[in-house]
Amino acid sequence: MSTKSAIPQLIVMGAGPGDPELITVKGQRILQQADVVLYDNLANKELLKLTKDDCEKIYVGKQPYGECTTQETIHEMIANYAFTKGMVVRLKGGDPFIFGRGYEEVIYARSLGIQTQFIPGITSMQAAGFEDIPLTHRSLSEGIWVITGTKKDGTLSADLRLAMQSNATVVIYMGMKQLGVIADTYIKEDRGDTPAAIIQHASLPQQKIAKGKIKDMPGRAKQYGLTYPAIIIIGQVTDINALKL
Repeated sequence: MSTKSAIPQLIVMGAGPGDPELITVKGQRILQQADVVLYDNLANKELLKLTKDDCEKIYVGKQPYGECTTQETIHEMIANYAFTKGMVVRLKGGDPFIFGRGYEEVIYARSLGIQTQFIPGITSMQAAGFEDIPLTHRSLSEGIWVITGTKKDGTLSADLRLAMQSNATVVIYMGMKQLGVIADTYIKEDRGDTPAAIIQHASLPQQKIAKGKIKDMPGRAKQYGLTYPAIIIIGQVTDINALKL
């Protein structure tokens, strides 16, 4: 049956940190209605089972530091499928508006007159709670700095030095390639003893974690076989002994 009369739509949706049961109820309902799903590397493939039988499911993943579907190609696919099929769900790991380039896709779709909708997802830093790491805790952390470990030009965000001046929890996405630089930055500021944790595959059965002082985390990552994708959390909240009322 032709769907050319369907209204072109793009739904940018967060798939959550990994565990498929952590998707929102609204996200589940929209997946059941989707005509096309363009899904990322970090979106759990179990979620694709929620779609209807005639839904077209297309992998457009971006492996860290590996082969990937270019953003330009993804834009072209969004336009093509929205106008020929109807409802396109762009399924992205975590939350698409937190270092996920989700809003770039929204802007592009709107420029073509495609209706857009955003459905947030649980981001991977929130899954730290499964390891008894609250992102804030009274008397320990008054806030959260969320920083990208790798900017567009490949360098570490300068915001890290600003974040270090507070007692806020520092969460670094896409920072494993820069882990040595991050540790050295803390050491040079005489903050190398700050507690830290690295969590890989947060919320999944294969989740791995290493804890220690930030100055020791490059060695800990090697010891425990931690690589990307992973999040780096720096602050007193990662030290369970410090978590007191």
